[in-house]
Amino acid sequence: MTSDAVLIESFLEMMSAERGAADNTLESYRRDLDAFREHLGRTSMLKASGTDVTDHLAALTAQGFAASTQARHLSALRQFYRHLYADGLRGDDPTRTIATPKKRATLPKVLSEDEVERLLAAARDAAQAAVGDTDARAQRAARLHALLEVIYATGLRVSELVALPASAARREERLIAVTGKGGKERLVPLSEAARTAMRGYLALRQAAGRPPSRWLFPSHGASGHLTRQAFARDLKALALQVGIDPDALSPHVLRHAFASHLLANGADLRVLQQLLGHADISTTQIYTHVLDERLRALVETHHPLSRRS
Repeated sequence: MTSDAVLIESFLEMMSAERGAADNTLESYRRDLDAFREHLGRTSMLKASGTDVTDHLAALTAQGFAASTQARHLSALRQFYRHLYADGLRGDDPTRTIATPKKRATLPKVLSEDEVERLLAAARDAAQAAVGDTDARAQRAARLHALLEVIYATGLRVSELVALPASAARREERLIAVTGKGGKERLVPLSEAARTAMRGYLALRQAAGRPPSRWLFPSHGASGHLTRQAFARDLKALALQVGIDPDALSPHVLRHAFASHLLANGADLRVLQQLLGHADISTTQIYTHVLDERLRALVETHHPLSRRS
């Protein structure tokens, strides 16, 4: 009998080769499938039943995991067992009749335009103040400034941002090509401030005699470029400096800010979908709910009728 480990590897190879799943997605599938394999104990994944799947979801509930996490685990198992069924390794799909756990609708966290401007100003001032300091400190300050300017100007996913090629800073064009989920390429515009910050950071690296790299934000890690975690850490430190709750800030929150601020200032939803790289416009429509919520709060706070008992 084929081992569970081999089955999982075969599934991940299929998701990568045939569906273009990103590395982060593949790692998520691997973790969720390994969790189910651990739950089964001595039972093979080939022999697992629908009851085994529902018991696993119940165990996740007992451990305090949210419905969204349970839904993600179930999604991974569904795709895994559909793969086994399609390959003739199973004659049924044990996940077929299991309902997806209900997720509570939550709106993305969004910064105000003033809060974003405070972050940008602090990063810009820090980069300017670090000029003439040690090479490492000057480059780190310039790197954070460039990261902030680019993510707020483009709304890139953090994985797309940290993996930008160095050539993105050398081009004269106001548009850069970005490879997103599933290997799909899209064009996103760059503001003049973002282009200037990118070039300034690259110039500092070159002046310090740093070796050339294919990445705009290189590092010594396995990927060769800055990690998402490193950017998030520096971002939270900056948040503390400007009086923003660091727990309310992440690179993804800045992507949300880009989207909601564009929409609030009259951007077309279809254009926003293209800029964000969403395959389905329903994903983009969450930002209309964010805008609706902000407008509702504005009316409740300032409309005279709201003060009547």
